[in-house]
Amino acid sequence: MQPSEEIKSRLDIVDVIRDYIQLQQAGSNFRAKCPFHSEKTPSFMVSPEKQIWHCFGCGKGGDVLEFVKEIEGINFAETLRLLAPKAGVELKKQNFQEISKRNRLLDILEMCSKYYNRFLTESKTAENARKYLTERGVDNKVIVEWGIGYSPEGWDNVYSPLRKKGFHDNEIFEAGMSLKRSGSSGYYDRFRGRIMFPINDVNGNIVAFTARVSPEKEAREKMGKYINSPQTDVYNKSKILFGLDKAKLEIKNQGYAIIVEGQMDAITAHKYGFKNVVASSGTALTDEQIVLLKRFTNQIIIAFDMDNAGIQAAEKGITEAMKLGMMVKILSLPDGKDPDECIRKNLDGWRTAIKEAKYFMDYYFDKTFEGLNLDRIEDRDSIKTNLLPHVLKLPNEIEKDFWVKKISEKMGAEERSIRGELTKIFASQNKPTTFKVNTETKLRENKSDAQVLSREEKLSELVLSATLRNLSVFEYVINHIQVNELVGLSNIAIYKKLIFYYNNNINNHGLDKSSQDDLFDYFSFREWLLNEDKENGINQSNSLDRLVLLGDKEFSGLEIGVIKENTINAISFLKRSYISGRMKIIEKEISSKEKENKQREINELLEEFKILSDELSSI
Repeated sequence: MQPSEEIKSRLDIVDVIRDYIQLQQAGSNFRAKCPFHSEKTPSFMVSPEKQIWHCFGCGKGGDVLEFVKEIEGINFAETLRLLAPKAGVELKKQNFQEISKRNRLLDILEMCSKYYNRFLTESKTAENARKYLTERGVDNKVIVEWGIGYSPEGWDNVYSPLRKKGFHDNEIFEAGMSLKRSGSSGYYDRFRGRIMFPINDVNGNIVAFTARVSPEKEAREKMGKYINSPQTDVYNKSKILFGLDKAKLEIKNQGYAIIVEGQMDAITAHKYGFKNVVASSGTALTDEQIVLLKRFTNQIIIAFDMDNAGIQAAEKGITEAMKLGMMVKILSLPDGKDPDECIRKNLDGWRTAIKEAKYFMDYYFDKTFEGLNLDRIEDRDSIKTNLLPHVLKLPNEIEKDFWVKKISEKMGAEERSIRGELTKIFASQNKPTTFKVNTETKLRENKSDAQVLSREEKLSELVLSATLRNLSVFEYVINHIQVNELVGLSNIAIYKKLIFYYNNNINNHGLDKSSQDDLFDYFSFREWLLNEDKENGINQSNSLDRLVLLGDKEFSGLEIGVIKENTINAISFLKRSYISGRMKIIEKEISSKEKENKQREINELLEEFKILSDELSSI
């Protein structure tokens, strides 16, 4: 068995996809809002029986490998590497003769992390670092869980061993683990004399490090208390949430995620049992981070220090979360402490703060009006500056009306005055500007948009879906609709293949059509179709998967009689549409032949027109 097939056979597609998005039971299948495009109504379907998925909004679909490949933005080899450990499959080196650059960088980072961790736990040189971590409440269990390490002083503690392992200078440099020597050739270690905190992506791959200066060097350190890995091919800080790989399952279980700013905040929270906490690592909350969290929950609680800088750091993320329909709350910590200190010294206060977290608009409302003297014009202006922009960003008009009314009541102002100010703010934020269209982005957006299908093409899909779902419908279909009466190239191609496969089975088995339900099996047909496509250099398996899931989506729970009735009605419409279209073509051809005075051809066309007219009236 090929590694890809072995991985698919050992993994359940529902379990894998559930690690990324929330699935809801829909009969024998599951559905969700598609993670690949924005939508309000779930159109993403997963079939546990057939181990396939398809989105009827953007048209993407495939098996478990294709889903992970698409959602992670990685290639096929990387997908196998990611899923192999979960499936308990060992990938041999010959499977990766052309191993990707990404995987090489990940290997470098993993080797460095193991070295740093071993040095921290075993070397006398790291004694001060261990003492510092102990004082911060970081015990051996935490060190092991988070892979915390120590980079010793020296210029080639990781560089030289990596070179001996066969990694090239440019690879070590591009992984962010070395720096080029100034004024001479060669490289040296980027991190020296620092406590190392590995940063993992959502799947647990080490992609970067945060490095804190060793406590005894802090007073004289010129490079700063903390330094971080540079952006690389495997690390983009705007797309990473520290601790998400460890928190994602608990986030799903709890139904919400708590976002803190510092990595120690997240580590301490996990130590005390709050395992749904992630950290933005001191950066502003980004759109990409919110989209990442959306896979696991619809609710976030932000535990930043909400001074002006904290509000600004959270602002973009809150706006994106609102666009995605997420609930956003703000957590206020007692005594102004950061989460790390609060959890260690006032655990009950932390628990209470979580329970009392406010909906973000309530938080902004209370914070804005706190201590204001509404008789002072400058205080009233601060409401316009600090609160109304948040109202404007609300995606729901009903909620906007609620807050306009609440603000007007609090200020003793007319609602129309508040709406007037909102209009001014909106106008100032949306001034016409000259800009260049990003062609690549436009192409990508257009590609993800759902294809708009005609009614005829939709009905053609439904006819085939009913046929694939229940072969007792098949005899009626093949006797009542011709290939050219279907619409859509993929539909026509599948129908031709289906007829051939079906008839071939009857002939080979010497069975009559009354036994047709025993002649068709989805998996056998799909395998046969893949082999046929391979010979012809095409791929229709995705079209087949789409049709099968469409049948589950449209006909699940319906009695066979209802399915047959819907199929008959759809075929009738398709035949009428085809005949009407053909008659219009004939009318144009007759007109053309009359100008050329070709009477014999005109008579033939008239005869065909009459036959079609009679057939149309009989449908």
